[in-house]
Amino acid sequence: MDNWWVNAIWSVTPTLLIGIFFFLVLRFILRADRTERRIYKEMEAKERARLGLPPKSDQ
Repeated sequence: MDNWWVNAIWSVTPTLLIGIFFFLVLRFILRADRTERRIYKEMEAKERARLGLPPKSDQ
């Protein structure tokens, strides 16, 4: 590992891998939250319709 470029790449690689992993974890969490909120909204709308209540107004 006498080559300067090889040392530079080996030095930066762990940081890049951790950054990519962190990005993917946050992306999966935010996507799951968005999906859960959408499904909950659909369930609430169905229950309100089943009970004969007016649709919930979005403010």
